Amino acid sequence: MAELAPFHFAFPVHDLDAARHFYGTVLGCPEGRSDTDWIDFNLYGHQIVAHRVGGRDAVAGHNPVDGRDVPVPHFGVVLRPPEWQALADRLRAAGVGFVIEPHTRFPGEPGEQSTMFFHDPSGNALEFKAFADLGQLFAK
Repeated sequence: MAELAPFHFAFPVHDLDAARHFYGTVLGCPEGRSDTDWIDFNLYGHQIVAHRVGGRDAVAGHNPVDGRDVPVPHFGVVLRPPEWQALADRLRAAGVGFVIEPHTRFPGEPGEQSTMFFHDPSGNALEFKAFADLGQLFAK
């Protein structure tokens, strides 16, 4: 697979201090620039930005995937299996509740992957995945 360019993703949060703790301490994302209403984080080489939005709520829903109710919208990173397992262990140790517990999705099928879903303190849904064979990322 060709080298990927970093993506930029901005998302709403209600409390910057809670976002700083969750993304910086719990997930281990180094903090970049910040201001009174936003914080840049390095999420595995990608730039994500928490923007304070006050009381506004993002529109959210769910879709069924592999028999589970997946929160939409969501974002995350595809990791190597050992990194994925270390993150799952780190989240459990921090007491983060899972929307969908870490598990293997599509076992024995094209696109088999490890996945987990959880929320940040502002209710944003995150999914982190791992593929034993990264060539299966876009498998049909």
